[in-house]
Amino acid sequence: MTTVNVKKTSYSWRVVDIVVAALIAIAGGVIFWAWSQGAALVSIPMNAAYPPLTGLIAGGWMIPAVLGMLIIRKPGAALFCEAVAATGELIMGSQYGTTVLISGILQGLGAELIFAAFRYKKFNLPTSLLAGAGAGLFCGLNDSFLPWGWNIAYEAIDKLTYITFTTISGAVIAGGLSWIATRGLATTGVLGSFASRKAASEPVFN
Repeated sequence: MTTVNVKKTSYSWRVVDIVVAALIAIAGGVIFWAWSQGAALVSIPMNAAYPPLTGLIAGGWMIPAVLGMLIIRKPGAALFCEAVAATGELIMGSQYGTTVLISGILQGLGAELIFAAFRYKKFNLPTSLLAGAGAGLFCGLNDSFLPWGWNIAYEAIDKLTYITFTTISGAVIAGGLSWIATRGLATTGVLGSFASRKAASEPVFN
């Protein structure tokens, strides 16, 4: 009788997972803050042309959620990184006030649910794009329908357009760029202690 040893994936968080996730989140907080400053300027002409266009620049706020999960690859990574990054932005002085925390949690949840739907086993480009889109969708819904949302006064068609734009932005900026960044980091060897260490050689679509 032949015994086959099957190596099971461990979803328990290690100290190194927590430390790296925190570093990603802290860096994300800085990105959030810088993105917010730039977005404030870019949004002026966008608002003048057609306000829902601002949804196209929303993806920058979702990068920690997707990047964190692509690197850590354990349940809770997307939500943790996005929430902590939002907290960091708030501490640095966010123009959006405490609502940035709610946004961070919801965006992280949007990405987390996509990875959970694939049972935390798929980290290819399509999954990354879907995770970014999930974060963008939750961002758009938050901004358009919750009481503190910036676009609560929009007409229905404008809300739908804005949500479409945030979803696309999340997919391209947060999903696409995070996937590229993870593969780039893997080639340097810095991800040696993570399941993502072979990200650079993993199939793009399978």
